[in-house]
Amino acid sequence: MNAFRFLGDMTHLFSVIVLLLKIYANKSCSGVSRKTQELYLAVFVARYLDLFTDYISLYNTVMKLVFITTSAAIVWYMRRHPQVRRTYDREQDTFRHAILAAAAFLLALIFNDRFTIREICWAFSIYLEAVAILPQLVLLQRSRNVDNLTGQYVLFLGAYRAFYILNWVYRYFTEGHQSRWIPWIAGLVQTGLYADFFYYYFLSWKNNVKLELPA
Repeated sequence: MNAFRFLGDMTHLFSVIVLLLKIYANKSCSGVSRKTQELYLAVFVARYLDLFTDYISLYNTVMKLVFITTSAAIVWYMRRHPQVRRTYDREQDTFRHAILAAAAFLLALIFNDRFTIREICWAFSIYLEAVAILPQLVLLQRSRNVDNLTGQYVLFLGAYRAFYILNWVYRYFTEGHQSRWIPWIAGLVQTGLYADFFYYYFLSWKNNVKLELPA
């Protein structure tokens, strides 16, 4: 554990809290991509299979359970809650997320550290997480006007990945130059996807205007 990883975990947790607050308090999922949330649920379930076999620490276990259960709760709200599901914009949220999942699985079969079920699932989760935000970004671009809570949710997600890259750099220089290349590449791709959003978020903050993304 180091400061960068802790900050990454906290910003990730804050992003989930912000999204749950938006959905629960407003009884609305307007502007939220259910497809992105389903991809994140698949990411966490695939990555944290070691919950059943390995114990690292209480902190590690709690964080894994939190991300799985909160992701499942968000998907449940968007699919099953009588009020929330009526606010879901399925006509705008049309990104074919199954293609992302299939591509990530194919990459995991080809590029992995070891050809075992657990390692393939881990690689799959890394590849899928790198692109899971795409349906959400496309939805925001189509709707253009972004409410504050949704904007903050995406901002915290991007910050989480940026802190994790710093965590990997720190570990590279403090743990004998040993590193796994898969999360490095996937993390850089993921952070790059947020670059455009960060730019417009900064402009809206600087000019004190509502966040709008170009069509």
